[in-house]
Amino acid sequence: MSFKELLNSWREQAAAPRTARAYAVRLPVDDAARLAALAEMFPGRAPEQLITELLGAALREIAAAMPYVPGKRVIATDEQGDPVYEDAGPTPRFMELARKHRRELEARTGPALRAKPARKPAKPGRRRT
Repeated sequence: MSFKELLNSWREQAAAPRTARAYAVRLPVDDAARLAALAEMFPGRAPEQLITELLGAALREIAAAMPYVPGKRVIATDEQGDPVYEDAGPTPRFMELARKHRRELEARTGPALRAKPARKPAKPGRRRT
């Protein structure tokens, strides 16, 4: 989800389920000011919700920005018949660790942690009822 899509979701959707664990952070003054501006612009979102959703968007972008490093093992062929090599970069390890930690969090929190399907944004010019 891009930051543009995140802004749209703040207008249209409820927040996703959360873990029981809380994380305390101290923001730089400029970031706290920008957070307060967003909270004022989107009064349906608490600052903590905004932080959570911004962090989620940033983590997805970090994962997408991890470099692909071709490994030695061929795992498929593309449409032209060229070999596709396994990813030997940081992405597979990151994804493996994220899955491991998600399973641990779900085991502690139960099925309420599992994501609910997101509502589709309303088409421009139409309002949801």
